[in-house]
Amino acid sequence: MDGERRVLFDGKGGNQEAARLNVVLVRPQIPGNVGSVARTCAATRVPLHLVGPLGFVLDDKKLKRAGLDYWPHVCVAVHDSWEEFYEQWQRKHGTQGARLIAFTKLSEQSHHEDGTYRRGDWLLFGSETTGLPEHVHEACARQGTRVRIPMVEDNVRSLNLAVSVGIGTYEALRQIQSDVDA
Repeated sequence: MDGERRVLFDGKGGNQEAARLNVVLVRPQIPGNVGSVARTCAATRVPLHLVGPLGFVLDDKKLKRAGLDYWPHVCVAVHDSWEEFYEQWQRKHGTQGARLIAFTKLSEQSHHEDGTYRRGDWLLFGSETTGLPEHVHEACARQGTRVRIPMVEDNVRSLNLAVSVGIGTYEALRQIQSDVDA
């Protein structure tokens, strides 16, 4: 891949270079979740980045079914590895004030605190089975922050990936829009 992303779909998901927000799934495993996330990204015109290795092939029937007929309306880029994604991100966005925001249960900061998000942020979500790798946490600590979605019940280990992306994306857009309206 020569260190460059592949564009799977280049729909109305917006210009990735000037997007108000980006969603990044690191090592997603379940195609149905990714399809549902793509639908959320289509609805919000937020570009989606898939960082491998992926736990499925891109022509998986479950992936296509969960995304329904919305795939042409979302901009999806595929990166073979975290290293490839991060190197490209640093080169194009890291010096321009963009931030990486990791969603993790390991953070003390809640995802819905006002002032958490700003235009140009990149929201990172980990694998359904293992979350974000430690080196991704470290990158977010250097060039962004980490947030958590509060859960009241201690017996629940995590929320569904697509649900978490929906919660995080809409809260970030709410805060970004309120900054624009102020």
